[in-house]
Amino acid sequence: MAVSVFDLFKVGIGPSSSHTVGPMRAAGRFLDGLRRDGELESTARVTCDLYGSLGATGKGHGSDTAVLMGLEGHRPESVDPGIIAARVAAIRERGSIALLGEHAIAFAGADLVFQRRKSLPHHPNGMRFRAFDAAGTTLRERVYYSVGGGFVVDEEAAGADRIKADDTVLPHPFASADALLAQCRETGLSISELMDSPVSRHCASSSSALPKGCGSTVSSALMRSAPAASSSTTKPPPTE
Repeated sequence: MAVSVFDLFKVGIGPSSSHTVGPMRAAGRFLDGLRRDGELESTARVTCDLYGSLGATGKGHGSDTAVLMGLEGHRPESVDPGIIAARVAAIRERGSIALLGEHAIAFAGADLVFQRRKSLPHHPNGMRFRAFDAAGTTLRERVYYSVGGGFVVDEEAAGADRIKADDTVLPHPFASADALLAQCRETGLSISELMDSPVSRHCASSSSALPKGCGSTVSSALMRSAPAASSSTTKPPPTE
C-alpha cells in the first residue's frame, strides 16, 4: 500500500492515537453510515462497547471521551481540546447527546461499556457500535478496530487478506531524501509545497519499496525544510 506522510503524521487528540483518535474516528464513521442510509433521524439510541485493550485501559486513555466527541460529530484533526471537558460534562449531566451535532437522543452511562475481560477476534482494540429505533429494532451494527496510528478498519477489512500488489500511481515517487530533493529541483517546489500540492497527496513510496531507515531520513529532510515553508517565495532547499 502507498502511505503518505499525511497518513503517518496525524493531527489529533492524545494521549494515544489508537485509544483516542481511532475511537473518535470509528464513532464518526458509524454515524456517517447511518446518515448516508437515511436512518439517522430514526435513531433513538446508540450504544458502544469497547473490548480488549480499549476495554481494559480505555478509561485512563480517554477512549470514552473520544467516542462521545465522535458521536457528536467532532473530528480528531479539528476538535478544539478546550471544549471537550465541558461537552462531556454536559452530555452526562443532561443525559442526552446530539448525534453529529444535529439529532438529539437520550444517552446514559450504560450505553458506553468497557468490556474489560472480553476481546474481539481480529485485534486487541475492538469496538462494537449499535443503533436502535424507538421500538428497539436494530438499525445498524458495526465492529471496528483501531489498529494504531489513528487508522480504523471495519470487521470485514480486518478479517480479509489485505496484502495485495500496490497499483497506486505516484506522481512524484521517492525512496530516499536525495530522490525527494531531486524532485524539488525538477519541479521548482520546496519539500512542503511538493508534498502539499493536490496531485501529490499520495506521493510517498509504498512501504515495501522504502529502504530501512528511509522514514526517518525523509522526516529529517522535512524538518530541515520547515523554515523555508513559511516564505511565499520559497526556493528548493540545497542538497547536503
